[in-house]
Amino acid sequence: MERKNVWNEYSKKEIKELEKLNKKYREFLDAGKTERECTAFAVKMAEKEGYRDLRDVIAEGDSLVPGDKVYAVNMKKSVVLFQIGRQPMEKGMAILGAHIDSPRMDIKQNPLYEDTELAYLDTHYYGGIKKYQWVTLPLAIHGVIIKSDGETVDVCIGEDEKDPVFCVTDLLIHLAHERMEKKADKVIEGEALDILFGSQPLKGEEKDAVAANVLAILKKKYGVEEEDFLSAELEVVPAGKARESGIDASMIMGYGQDDRVCAYTSLAAMLEVEDTEFTTCCLLVDKEEVGSVGATGMRSNFFENTVAELLACAGQYTELALRRCLANSKMLSSDVSAAYDPTYASAYEKKNAAYFGRGMVFNKFTGSRGKSGSNDANAEFMARIRGILQDSGVAYQTAELGKVDIGGGGTIAYIMALYGMDVIDCGVAVLNMHAPWEVTSKADVYETKKGYVVFLEKIFE
Repeated sequence: MERKNVWNEYSKKEIKELEKLNKKYREFLDAGKTERECTAFAVKMAEKEGYRDLRDVIAEGDSLVPGDKVYAVNMKKSVVLFQIGRQPMEKGMAILGAHIDSPRMDIKQNPLYEDTELAYLDTHYYGGIKKYQWVTLPLAIHGVIIKSDGETVDVCIGEDEKDPVFCVTDLLIHLAHERMEKKADKVIEGEALDILFGSQPLKGEEKDAVAANVLAILKKKYGVEEEDFLSAELEVVPAGKARESGIDASMIMGYGQDDRVCAYTSLAAMLEVEDTEFTTCCLLVDKEEVGSVGATGMRSNFFENTVAELLACAGQYTELALRRCLANSKMLSSDVSAAYDPTYASAYEKKNAAYFGRGMVFNKFTGSRGKSGSNDANAEFMARIRGILQDSGVAYQTAELGKVDIGGGGTIAYIMALYGMDVIDCGVAVLNMHAPWEVTSKADVYETKKGYVVFLEKIFE
């Protein structure tokens, strides 16, 4: 049952393909540190491959026929791509679904304050983080500020080498004896995760002169007032590019690989596949890290509504056809799994753990402890997937997320399973999951993309 390390199986040609894919993946990580950026990147890639905005198709009254490629964007933070197959859509679609949000810190709506001639921005952390990991790191601010007149101001500070960076300060070790005795989740409180934003006072100002100088800079550079923070979406993320990792450069270290590694490989597979018998779909959604809630999360009706529009444009819409389409679909919930870390071996059950270099990872079920909150995939569906992957020479492994009683996690799989479709979790193994810098194996990235292509092409054969 033990899987082989796939590095030993690669030819020189495959290594070249692997490196090419991972180089493009690093570019995606660098360009997409927020949901908005990931969505814009995906749309740009899709349009290069001939995808049209579904809104344009509807507005122009065009019909969709087999081979047509369309995409739809939801509030600039989620996107779905479709390639119309030859079979009626009510027979089902092959779906790859990943999320493009990642743990981070968000700037609050009323964030700016000054204390002892230092200016700070107040934050609210997003998703599951170890708060102590986010102090003393160089941080960047990405996002948008929407002014009251509707003007959008794009913000990205900290990524260019000429940009300043930001940080959350920490208490020096010499004075931290009492703090070091606290539990890890209390060493840094959530309200203490404030960004050090400035220290130079504005000449001529007597009260809160540093904050006044900050506002003057924002006004000059971006044309925004303090009140414009009320309608801003600003995300604080680690500054810097994704890098090759290890002396052998066999890994990638970068921010947001949960779940952008699966988002990118899903997108790359979707754009590679051509001339499919059944309609194919790639769905990249927001808000998974906070329960898939809200208008841009998987719990919203965006996907279902978009499929209805798609059926209508293809001349196939009825309420029954929509229900059949969703129920007959097959889906890979493309999300990461926890890679086995021998440094923390006691958290894993070795026979049922994911390992670097052994291919894409399937989690038949997720959830926590007694499978709470889990989608538990059917054995028949897993058997079908095993067959097409083995026939195509794709390396894969199966895993659980750590020991049974230790913890657990969830994905969007159980939400899509509500339609009655077959769904299983599948993705890339990650070290340092939810940390500011996560690590993946290049080989696993490569095998996962290959596996996603095979799924789209063959799951209905």
